[in-house]
Amino acid sequence: MLLIPAIDLKNGQCVRLRQGRMEDDTVFGDDPVAMASRWVDAGARRLHLVDLDGAFAGKPVNAGVIGAIAKKYPDLPIQVGGGIRNADSIAAYLDAGVSYAIIGTQAVRDPRFVTEACKRFAGKIIVGLDANDGKVALEGWAEASDVDAIELAKRFEGDGVSAIVYTDISRDGMMQGVNRDATQQLAEAMDIPVIASGGVSNMDDIRGLIEVRESGIMGAIIGRAIYEGSIDLAQAQALTDELVGG
Repeated sequence: MLLIPAIDLKNGQCVRLRQGRMEDDTVFGDDPVAMASRWVDAGARRLHLVDLDGAFAGKPVNAGVIGAIAKKYPDLPIQVGGGIRNADSIAAYLDAGVSYAIIGTQAVRDPRFVTEACKRFAGKIIVGLDANDGKVALEGWAEASDVDAIELAKRFEGDGVSAIVYTDISRDGMMQGVNRDATQQLAEAMDIPVIASGGVSNMDDIRGLIEVRESGIMGAIIGRAIYEGSIDLAQAQALTDELVGG
């Protein structure tokens, strides 16, 4: 199971938000490339980059620094989300060396966009579903919807989506524990692998996800916990490998 460090970008800095609120941010570094190196040195096997400014602007804003990270680590799988609303943005990221483009808001507004993107960029598309009480949020979590997360996720079965990143907004950045039950429920409802996100705060959370990984959970994104030190990434990945057999 993959443990995936998150690097959230706002105004060119590495930050963490609480429950997706742009005004409630903590800055953890002003050099995203150096931050990527920190996690690579700790044994990261994939990075999760989020263009927070792009999510609110509706178009990529921090593409330059994301490209710099991809250039420095050409063999490292990198998944990027935030502000990806059209095929040109996907193509630009993939041309820059990014491995996966995460479609969030546009997947809700126009599910056919995901279908077409999967056809054009086979194996390179991840859908990001950010939910509060099971309902999907849009526009960098600033806008609520009445779309059920599981129903929408199942809409993409057969399209060729590589994974679903499922984030529980109420847990994100709050260090209150991952919503294992909701993540497991989503994974069991479909064949697309799920990446858990939001609230992973200690090794108990990781152990809990490992216990239900056979439901279809392929990894977990870790943010504030590795920045504040409640999880040591290298030790956590080593223990995960031990528990799941590598």
